Amino acid sequence: MAAAKTTGLITALDIGSWKVSALIAEVSDSGDVQVLGTGQRESKGVRRGYIADMDATERAIREAMEQAERIAGISIEDVWVGFSAGGLVSDIASVEVELGGHRIEQDDIDELLAAGRNSLDPDGRMILHAQPTLYTLDGLQGVKRPLGLHADTLGVDIHVVCADGSPVRNIDLCVRSAHLEVKSIVASPVATGMAVLSEEERELGVALVEIGGGVTNVSLFAGGMLVGLTSIPFGAADITDDIASAFGARRNQAERMKCFYGSATASPRDNHDMIDVAPLSADDEGESHRITRAQLIAVIRQRLEHLVGEIAKALKDLGFAGPVGRQVVLTGGGAELKGMADYVQGVLGRAVRIGRPRGLLGLPDAHSGPGFATLAGLVHYAASDPIDLRVIMPEHQSVVRTARGGLLSKLISAVKTGY
Repeated sequence: MAAAKTTGLITALDIGSWKVSALIAEVSDSGDVQVLGTGQRESKGVRRGYIADMDATERAIREAMEQAERIAGISIEDVWVGFSAGGLVSDIASVEVELGGHRIEQDDIDELLAAGRNSLDPDGRMILHAQPTLYTLDGLQGVKRPLGLHADTLGVDIHVVCADGSPVRNIDLCVRSAHLEVKSIVASPVATGMAVLSEEERELGVALVEIGGGVTNVSLFAGGMLVGLTSIPFGAADITDDIASAFGARRNQAERMKCFYGSATASPRDNHDMIDVAPLSADDEGESHRITRAQLIAVIRQRLEHLVGEIAKALKDLGFAGPVGRQVVLTGGGAELKGMADYVQGVLGRAVRIGRPRGLLGLPDAHSGPGFATLAGLVHYAASDPIDLRVIMPEHQSVVRTARGGLLSKLISAVKTGY
C-alpha cells in the first residue's frame, strides 16, 4: 500500500502573513533528507493567509527563492507550496464495494479508491487532499492493511481537505508569476504534522496548534493521520498590533519588544524592568518614553486570553476530549513567545510542548524554530509521496454512504483494538 519514495530535489515554499520562506532539499536513495539552501523575505502582501498584494507577494517569493538557489548553487523550476489561510475544512467520505467473500487483491483496492474519488463532493470548494484513511471489512472498522484478507464488502473512509477556491488560485498565480511551476498546494496542518509530531503521537492522538502571523490552525491527529481541523482568524500579528496601539510604537518596534521582552507568564521582577519606546513617527518631536515589562506582558496576556479561549473552543468542537494526559503541541511563529507552553498548559489543563522541525539534515539554526515547521513539513510531505485520490480516475460504480460518527473516535477505537 505504501507509495514509492521520491528521490531527487524537493523545494518547499511557505507563504505566510509575516514571512515568505523557501527551502531546497535533496532526498538520498536511503531516504535521508539533506538541506541544500534556504531563503527568507518579509511578507508584505499577505493578510490572514490571503494574498492582498499580488506584486509584493510575487517579489517576496522571487527574492526568497533566489536566496535559496544562490546558497544551494542550483536553479529551481518547481515548488511544493503551503496553504494556511482560513477557510480550510476537513470531512470524511465513506465508500463501499461488494466483493462476494473472495480474497482481497490489489485490483479490489484500486477499484475502491477509484470509486472513492468519484464520490467526492467538495460543495463548491477546491479539494487540496483526498487521502484514504482506514478500511472497513464487513463492518469491522479500523483496518489499515486489507490486502490478502477475505470479505463480502470492502469499505474505506476518505479524509478530504478543502479550501475556498479563490485564495488557492491566487497563491498559484503568484508562484507561477515568479516563474515557478507548482507541484502541489498543501494544507499547512497536513505538512506541519509531519515535521513536528512523532509517529507515536500521531498514532495515539494529539492536537496540533499552529499559531501563525494572521491565522491559527487547530488540527487533530489519530491513527497516524490528520482527522480534523479548523482555522481561527487570529495570530501572533494581533499581539504585535495590540502592543503598537497600546504604547504608540511602530509595528517593527512592537514586534521587537514582543520577541525580546515579551512573555506569556509574569513575575514580580517585571514591575522593575524598564523598556524604552521610541516615538511612533520619525518626525515626531516628542521624546521616547518608558514602560515596565509588566505593562507589556499585561497587553500580551489580554490577547492570549482571547486566543487560547478560541483554541480551547475549537478543540472541544473537534471532539478532543477524554483523558487529561492527551497532548497538545504548539508550533508556528507564535509558539516562540517566552512561556507560551506553560501558559497554554495552565489554561487547557493538558500537557503542552513546543513542536520544532525534525528529520532534516543540515537545517540552519535560523530555520530550526517552530516558525519554520510548515516549511520543513512540506519537504517531508513531498518525500513521502502520499496517495491522493485526486489523481485516480473513476472507472467503477460503488455504493456511497455518508460517514456516521466521528473519525477520531473510530481511530482511537482502532488503536486500542490493535488493527
